[in-house]
Amino acid sequence: MPIETSLDPAACGDDRSRPPLADTLDAATGVDLHMHSRASDGALTPTELVDLCHARGIRHMALSDHDTLDGVAEAQARAATLGLGLMPAAELSCQWRGQGVHIVALLPAGASDGFQAGLDVLTNAREARSREIAHRLEKIGLDDGLARARHEAGSERPLGRPDFAAALVTAGLVPDRAAAFKRYLGAGKRGDVKMHWPTLETVVGWIRESGGVAVIAHPLRYGMTRRKRDLLIEAFIAAGGEAAELVSGYQNPGSTFDLARQLHHHGLYGSLGSDFHYPGGALAPGTVSPAPRSHVVPVWRHPALAEFAAGASSPSVTL
Repeated sequence: MPIETSLDPAACGDDRSRPPLADTLDAATGVDLHMHSRASDGALTPTELVDLCHARGIRHMALSDHDTLDGVAEAQARAATLGLGLMPAAELSCQWRGQGVHIVALLPAGASDGFQAGLDVLTNAREARSREIAHRLEKIGLDDGLARARHEAGSERPLGRPDFAAALVTAGLVPDRAAAFKRYLGAGKRGDVKMHWPTLETVVGWIRESGGVAVIAHPLRYGMTRRKRDLLIEAFIAAGGEAAELVSGYQNPGSTFDLARQLHHHGLYGSLGSDFHYPGGALAPGTVSPAPRSHVVPVWRHPALAEFAAGASSPSVTL
């Protein structure tokens, strides 16, 4: 059964203090290091997301929008008024051996000039990718796909696959977003375009230049064999990567336990996150499957995240 890594909101009240994070992943409460806002493909503004986290008892969080830090300053301002610790972050797109992979950048010291330049590269890549996705989906009946996806996004932010999924639903080509990904937008499908993304090594380099911690996002969702995931992890470590999400939303317990053994074998830190996008879905902030008892060290025990883990005030960072 899934659990919620959160505290009792009634017990928390409006207390501006935060307890330190647990020494083990299985004992973690009040933490979610992978969430999205309207700055990318989430449904809530950064302020609304922070308010929801506060209401749900989350006290340590990361806003990790896709390929952007645009929502972080707003989220940090709101978090400061509520006593939440907010880690600046972004979920960066890259490719490894022709497969799309996402890397969460946890940025306790903020973004370097090189990281900011990397975000510009990703913005251009996302625009080119959107045009290619629209072109491919037009072949299955989504007329004027780019404009339709833009309409679903409701703003001028860079488009993502969820926007095209919504366009497919609105056009009546699929019954829901899950079907859109299963048929057209999921890994290996017609709309899964990754040719424009930078390499894994490049993206991890941007994160390290900023003094950040690189985290493989949802490693169980890429459809890899265990051996191929080993190879990905080895390449990631060689590039300077240091962590992976042990739990991302809901996961099979057996698969999670095996992933824990894999991460421990490679010496990676482990992270937790809901990958929350919108209210009313299966996931809410802080909602994840249980982390098994293991020897995997929580990512917040990384020296760069020590103040965040201890419950200190969020750092003032350059974004």
